[in-house]
Amino acid sequence: MVQAYILIQTEVGKAAAVAEAIAKLDGVATAEDVTGPYDVIVRAEAHSVDELGKLVVARIQGVDGITRTLTCPVVHL
Repeated sequence: MVQAYILIQTEVGKAAAVAEAIAKLDGVATAEDVTGPYDVIVRAEAHSVDELGKLVVARIQGVDGITRTLTCPVVHL
């Protein structure tokens, strides 16, 4: 299982709607709107790095109101 945090910047006033839409997607464990340089933080899970990439590019980035994403894979050192 591959896990990642996805940091999302949204259009002004869209954070709550973006978090709500993303939370409904398969593979998303949590999606919360936050304050700071990013507007939404998502924890996602997938069976492989390729699946994670497809989730981010094909599904999460397709949500209306997103301007930028940064994917941070979880590593176990």
